[in-house]
Amino acid sequence: MTLNKGDKLRNMDKRRGSMPFPLHLQTLHRRSMPVDVRELRSVPDDDQHRNSCVSDSSDSVISSGSDSEGQVYKVVLLGEHGVGKTSLARIFAGVEDANDNEETGNTYDRTLEVDDEETSILLYDIWEQDNSQWLKDQCMRMGDAYIIVYSVTDKSSFEKASELRIQLRRARQAENIPIILVGNKSDLVRSREVSVDEGSACAVVFDCKFIETSASLHHNVRDLFEGIVRQIRLRKDSKEENARRMANCKRRESISKKAKRFLGRMVARKNKKMAFRQKSKSCHDLSVL
Repeated sequence: MTLNKGDKLRNMDKRRGSMPFPLHLQTLHRRSMPVDVRELRSVPDDDQHRNSCVSDSSDSVISSGSDSEGQVYKVVLLGEHGVGKTSLARIFAGVEDANDNEETGNTYDRTLEVDDEETSILLYDIWEQDNSQWLKDQCMRMGDAYIIVYSVTDKSSFEKASELRIQLRRARQAENIPIILVGNKSDLVRSREVSVDEGSACAVVFDCKFIETSASLHHNVRDLFEGIVRQIRLRKDSKEENARRMANCKRRESISKKAKRFLGRMVARKNKKMAFRQKSKSCHDLSVL
C-alpha cells in the first residue's frame, strides 16, 4: 500500500511484540515508519502535534486513559551511532525481537503506569534519520525530556554525549528540561572504556541524571523509562502533586534506607568532598530533582 508523505505519522501500523515490562504497566502503540521532515515542519505547535498523536492512537488494541486527557510527553533519544539508542527504543516499545529490517528513524508511543499513575510517552529515535541540520536542530527544540546515550565501551561516544549536553544547554537555556545520561552496554565488562565514576562525574558537572543500562540484558531499562517519567512529573506537575507522591514513596521506603540517607546528608553538610560525593549519588536517583 502506498502512503502519502503527509499522512505517514497518521497511518503507521501498530502492533504489540514481546514485553519487557509487566503487562499492567503498558499501553503500546508502535509507529514504525521514518518521521517525515515535512510532517514535522507542518506541525509547529506542540499542543496540535500532541493532539494529533492522541487521535492516531485511538484504534490501538488497548485504549489509553492518559491519552484521552490529551497529555503526551515527547522524549528524544540522542547519541552517537552504535551506542544502542534503537535497542533501548525497541525494548521500550516491546518489539526488540522483530525480524524486519526497518529504516532509521522511528517513533514509539506507550502509556506507562508509574507510582500507580499513567503517563503517555512518545519516544523519538530520529537523531540519525538523515544528516539534515534542520532535523537535528528540531530534535534539540522539540523534546519535553531527553535521553543522551553513550556506550561504556567507546570513549569517543562518551565525549560526544558531553558535547550533546552542551548543545542542549545552549538550545534550551531558560528551560529546566529533564535529561538522563545513559551509559549503555554495561554488560561488556572486559571492553569497558568509561567507568561508572566518570559517568557520574559528568552528570554532576552537567546537572543531569545518570544511569547505566544493558539493552542486551534489559538491565535497568525499565528503571530508565520510569525514571524519565518521574523527572517529567517533577517539573511539569504542581508542588502539591509531587509532595503527595514523595510522601507515598517515603512511606514505602525501609527504615535502614531512611537512616542511611539522613546520615549522608548530615556528613555532607560538614565536608565539601563528601558533599560532592553525595551529589554524585543523587544523580543516580531518578525519583528526585
